[in-house]
Formats: sequence, structure tokens, C-alpha cells
Amino acid sequence: MAERSAQPADETPHRQLKDVVYLRLKQEIVDLRLPPGYPMREAELAGRLGVSKTPLREALVRLQRERLVEIVPYKGAAVSGYDRDDLKEIYELRELLEGACAREAAVHISAADLAELTKVVRTSERAWAAGELDGLPELLEAFDRVIYGQTRNRRIREMIENLGDHLVRIGNLTVAIPGRLEVSVRQHSAIHEAIVRRDPGGAERLMREHVTSVMADQLAAFDPDDPGVWTARAARRPGT
Repeated sequence: MAERSAQPADETPHRQLKDVVYLRLKQEIVDLRLPPGYPMREAELAGRLGVSKTPLREALVRLQRERLVEIVPYKGAAVSGYDRDDLKEIYELRELLEGACAREAAVHISAADLAELTKVVRTSERAWAAGELDGLPELLEAFDRVIYGQTRNRRIREMIENLGDHLVRIGNLTVAIPGRLEVSVRQHSAIHEAIVRRDPGGAERLMREHVTSVMADQLAAFDPDDPGVWTARAARRPGT
């Protein structure tokens, strides 16, 4: 990706180039190489990425639509941050979307996907019981991916994809919440049991309760006046 994004504009089709620039910048925003408040100076970014300002501006407008960048007339662009209202809105939307996906999973999940979900849940339970916590976040994300894959609604999938960028970024911005992993493992197990029972109402309710509890923990941990919470993992310079 890095090598392709550095190609001069005249060597890469315009549509492909603006997509490469967009994806590169979005990844740097999500993983905090471009932290909240970072000024998106066109000359600096264009030089670093090896592109002209046209695909860069198109990428910034796209990132603005996804609320990852703020563009202020006559002042320029900067990476967006979050406040408490942002967190509430994001998690309330997540609650609705993931609840709908869990409901569909209880109705439509295939034998193969159910086997994969069961494998992820059992592996998570064993890892927690053994105190092997390093791989748990990835297992919890794998559970979510299987659930997301059950919706047949294309617009829900698109909304989840965009929301996922914000959720990963929020996770990178906040410190670890004591006890959160254990609670999530238990809640995922309960959701899995409802799906196995083919109980759509139960699966949706349990998923929504899970997301609500995550939101409560995130809001309790959120301190906009403590820059360490929001920048502790953002020490790397862009492009490193």
C-alpha cells in the first residue's frame, strides 16, 4: 500500500489514486499516526504521499463525510476528535445495528458460520480462563465479524463498516478498562447461546445490552481534559 500510494499522479489512474490516498489517510487516522487535532496541511501531505493536491482534496472531502476530518473554510482541515456526545451517538447507532445483525443471525446463520462462531466463543472462554489475555481483543472482533456477516441489508453493512473505523479509533484513544474483557467474553457467550437456540428476540436483546454496557464503560473512562488518554498511543510521526 505505501509503495503504491507514493506513485506520481501521472503514473496512476486518477480514480485509483484518490482511493489509495483516501485509504492511506484513513488508516493513519484510525491507528493514530494522525491524531485528533492534527492539521491536514495539503502541501505537507501531498509531498509525503507523492501526489498532487487534487486527489488529496478529494480524499479529505470523503474523510469529512465520514467525520474523520473537519474542514473549516479559510482555515483548512484537521483530524476530528470526539466528545461525550459523539461517543453516545456512535454507541447508540452501534446498538441498533448490531442488535439487528444478531437478530438476523439467529434466523439465517448457516451451519458453517455457526461453527465458526462457536469456535471463536469457545476459544475466547478458554483464553480467559487460562489468563491468556493478549489475543482476546482479536477474538472479540472475530465474533463481531461473524455477526455482521449475517445481515442481508446492504445499507446496514455499509453503516457498520464506517462505524467500525470510529470504534477502532476510539479503542486506540482510550486506556484499557479493568474487567471489560471478562464481561465481553461472558456477554458474547450468552449471545451465542441465543443464536444456537434460534431465538432472534433474545439474541437482539442480549446484543443491545452488551453494546450498552460497553458504552457505559467507555463514557465512564472518557476524560476529555486528560490528553494522555487521547494521545498516549499517538506518539509516532505520520508515515512511520
